[in-house]
Amino acid sequence: MPSMRLTILGSGSNLHPTRAAAGYLVRTDRTFLLDFGPRTLMNLLKTGADRHRITHILFSHFHADHFADFIPFFFDAAYYSQQLGKREGLTIIGPRGTKRLFNVIVKTFPGFSSAQFRLTIREVADRSFRIGRTRITPRTVVHSQRLHCLGYRIQYGKKVLAYSGDATYCEGLLKLCRKADVAVLDCSFPANRPGRGHMHAEDCGRIAQEAGITRLILSHFYPIADRYDVTRQAERWFSGQITRGRDLLTVRV
Repeated sequence: MPSMRLTILGSGSNLHPTRAAAGYLVRTDRTFLLDFGPRTLMNLLKTGADRHRITHILFSHFHADHFADFIPFFFDAAYYSQQLGKREGLTIIGPRGTKRLFNVIVKTFPGFSSAQFRLTIREVADRSFRIGRTRITPRTVVHSQRLHCLGYRIQYGKKVLAYSGDATYCEGLLKLCRKADVAVLDCSFPANRPGRGHMHAEDCGRIAQEAGITRLILSHFYPIADRYDVTRQAERWFSGQITRGRDLLTVRV
């Protein structure tokens, strides 16, 4: 039976003192990333995964804590392709605005445009596509009024992984998580100290229970979330398995 593995590269937020920001390594028949925030590149190296075999990066949105490590990653990939060896093509996938942003990055940063591999940039929204034998369904979620924001549903064989990106409780997120084996949800805040534009622990539990998922992984913690028992708060709504995410945690879906 095909297996899918998820490794959390970053379970924190932009300037969390002990956690890298948002980033997740997914291994199915292909190796790809969900978001690529600050300090996640160093954790990617710690996993032992070959960074030059990463063929796709899927971005949920473009706040810096979700994509900043793309810059050193691509600089390294361009240098490698010019000086050290052949690299497979790279596809960047994201919401509206992806093409405009990454075309500017590639044209502006010195050395980027001389990469010796094919770079493909795609914008997606609410329609499924495939990476190899892996089915990906992006779903629009509510986070920032000024940005198109996505979560991703990943199906490989009979297993389903859902990733919220940054999101609030919304219909799009419920659809994304429906009957997922594992859901990684934005738990930026404790329920007693909520913040704007993100879920708190009870929101995550509510989504998990209403969507009928099997295992909930809480992640994307702001520092204040680490001061409270967010797992217990999520348990007020969700009766299934709950894991408090941490950097470099690997889960078989």
